[in-house]
Amino acid sequence: MNAVTAPESRSLGAPACNAAAGRSWRAELRLAYERRGERTVLAERAHVGPLVVQRPLYPEGHEVCHTILVHPPAGIASGDSLSVDVDVRAGAHALLTTPGAGKWYRSAGARGGLTQRIAVAAGAVCEWLPQESLVFDGAFGDLVTEVSLSGDACFIGAEMLCFGRTGSGERFTRGELAMRTRIVRDGRPLWLERGRVGGGSALLAAGIGLQGEPVSGSLLVASPLVNVELLKAWREIAPTHGTGGVTLLPGLLVARYLGPACEPGREWFARLWAAVRPTVAGRPMQTPRIWNT
Repeated sequence: MNAVTAPESRSLGAPACNAAAGRSWRAELRLAYERRGERTVLAERAHVGPLVVQRPLYPEGHEVCHTILVHPPAGIASGDSLSVDVDVRAGAHALLTTPGAGKWYRSAGARGGLTQRIAVAAGAVCEWLPQESLVFDGAFGDLVTEVSLSGDACFIGAEMLCFGRTGSGERFTRGELAMRTRIVRDGRPLWLERGRVGGGSALLAAGIGLQGEPVSGSLLVASPLVNVELLKAWREIAPTHGTGGVTLLPGLLVARYLGPACEPGREWFARLWAAVRPTVAGRPMQTPRIWNT
């Protein structure tokens, strides 16, 4: 068993309740990873409210620190405001995931919000691979992801959304989820995207929208090492169910998924990740153990 270096851990203060929205949570989590010798350590962590991490894990050896983000309420409710700040410092390699599907609960009227800010320094790798999020019928929320890269930093990020609890036959007939994703390298934009999916809107069935499928996903790989050969490798890999497409932009590989369920989308993303990781991150894919539980 690998020894675990205990990070500096502190609370940012008492959890705040949004009186206007009733029993709503304000939760914050800040993490910093450092390279110490041959090891990546979770050097700092601070939190407020119900948003924490479990102890660092090293299933790949000392160089890659796996971390599981835990939100005990298991989802974002009316008026909740959550923020996650991740700082992966020079030469470090961090992989972050979640223990299960996240949830955007039906709202009583107020919007919920999740803001994710990720900074990756030169020579560092951040793999941001949360499991899917279920958007309940009647949910209102804002999802913001901001990634700042320096030098030759590498970022691999996945996001998968299921609109409506399809297992119980639910569809997304009302509510709204607004999304914004921004990736910059040395201050210059690589990827800017805004989206707004309204419950019952024409976009859910439109050819330029979700095409009648409840599940939408994106896999983004930002690295100076992405190239046409990796694009060709990705084009040889097709989802078993649903539809997928891949695109190469300057410094960025993009994969999009639309389908009837999250499982085939996750499986497709895993195969794409396996194809690209040795080139951009210098090592073969290692599936987080929590995905198998």
